[in-house]
Amino acid sequence: MSVIAPTITTDDAAVFQHNLTMFSQFAKRIQIDVSDGTFAPTTTVQIPNMPPMPEGVQIDLHLMAARPSDHLGAILTLKPKLCILHGEVDDDLPMVFSQLKENGIKVGLALVKTTFPGQVSELISVADHAMIFAGELGRQGGTIDMMQIEKVPLIRQIKPNIEVGWDGGANLSNVRALAHADIDVINVGSAISQAADPAAMYQSLIAESEKKGVLI
Repeated sequence: MSVIAPTITTDDAAVFQHNLTMFSQFAKRIQIDVSDGTFAPTTTVQIPNMPPMPEGVQIDLHLMAARPSDHLGAILTLKPKLCILHGEVDDDLPMVFSQLKENGIKVGLALVKTTFPGQVSELISVADHAMIFAGELGRQGGTIDMMQIEKVPLIRQIKPNIEVGWDGGANLSNVRALAHADIDVINVGSAISQAADPAAMYQSLIAESEKKGVLI
């Protein structure tokens, strides 16, 4: 059964606070996207400017930065349950992973569309989570690339028990296919945040993801 995680991607502090408060009322897990403009073409609310995180909700931090090590202190202060870094960056990711794990933070590795699991197998083997990034960096509402599903078995060949996540374009029309592709966590952005009733959409996504087969 896949977990549906609403995603916050914004440079507006008021929108960030609104979505964090709203999502925490119905979701058990929330992903926060952070971009400093060095890896993704946009910037978002930065970690030091974030409000206190709600209790009882798992916070996953997806950091889009060319040098994650520059943000290490802020990450340790925020203390998310999971911190997802990109395998494409030119930084000492094993060191960052080690520091995060020593402080009780699980580590994840994100793979953009052009990155194949075999290219980052050593990082996958030490990660707790591998996220298939199938959207557009730093933005919500992008077009999904369902061919990225083919990475799931390749990731599990490297580390069978790793948690596999998906980010990019998930909505009511494709969430069942994603759930049936052995994906553990489906991060959903605009399909929830821009819905007329975000809580109702969240429940609809869960219900759709749990359906069996193609006709029922």
